[in-house]
Amino acid sequence: MKPSLFRMLLKCGAVLTALSLVSPSLAQQTTAGPASQPPAVSQTMPAATTPAAPSGAAAASQVALPSTTPQPSMPADAGGAGADSAGKAPKGVTTSLRELSPWSMFLSADIIVKAVMIGLAFASVVTWTVFIAKMIELSVAQRKLRGALDRIAESRSLAEAQMALGAKRNVLSSLLAAAMREARLSAGISSDAGIKERAASSFSEIVRAEARRIRTGMAILATIGATSPFVGLFGTVWGIMNSFIGISKSQTTNLAVVAPGIAEALLATAFGLVAAIPAVIIYNHFARVMRSYTELVGRASGAAGRLLSRDLDRTHVGAHSRAAE
Repeated sequence: MKPSLFRMLLKCGAVLTALSLVSPSLAQQTTAGPASQPPAVSQTMPAATTPAAPSGAAAASQVALPSTTPQPSMPADAGGAGADSAGKAPKGVTTSLRELSPWSMFLSADIIVKAVMIGLAFASVVTWTVFIAKMIELSVAQRKLRGALDRIAESRSLAEAQMALGAKRNVLSSLLAAAMREARLSAGISSDAGIKERAASSFSEIVRAEARRIRTGMAILATIGATSPFVGLFGTVWGIMNSFIGISKSQTTNLAVVAPGIAEALLATAFGLVAAIPAVIIYNHFARVMRSYTELVGRASGAAGRLLSRDLDRTHVGAHSRAAE
């Protein structure tokens, strides 16, 4: 019994000695923590080659280790691009919007559309040229005719009226000259009605000639105002046809591809409206001004007819008085 007991005691002592040697190393591993552990060995090891989970205190130490797996960082360019997209539009969009100006659309348009736009721009220039010229002409003509009517208001005969007007040439001086010519050509004719009728016929011709003269340029305004929208529409139709042909060739319906061609086509219609609207407004304005001027010419014709009638009556009175003597 004693030898067996002695052997058991020896075995227990050896076990205790081994435990005493193992426990300090375990305590050292537990207190070392993340610093003594190899970085991310267990985390970066593939699942197929991961060793068996340790037991005991080693397993507890591995669980307590913090995760050292590196997190994916966002590239600096991505952050900058995000800030740019939040603050302003991308460069490509800004460039395309800047390129869609009237001048750039005109330069990139089809040759037919360009010809339409140039023609409409020329028509607009003609409209404003006619406006300036007719405004000056009508203003001067009205002022001269009103002044002439005021000067002959107190005249008693055709001769006095011509002296009052002097050498100035206007429609009233033409009417007075026609009246005196008819009176001279009809000398010796006792019928005053015939003289007045022939003089009235001459007055009508002068008035119609003055109306034709003053209406010069109005037909141009009427033509531009009536045809410019249709010419612009023709350019738009042609441009849209070319846009659809380009869409079929590129086989895409992207708005960035479709929009520039349609915008160029619609620019032709805009040119047509810019040329037509002022032409119509200016035509209507001059129509009113010309009616006023035509009324002044009618007043001048009536004044010349009254002076002729007075001269005829004086002639007959003088003839009767001489016959009485």
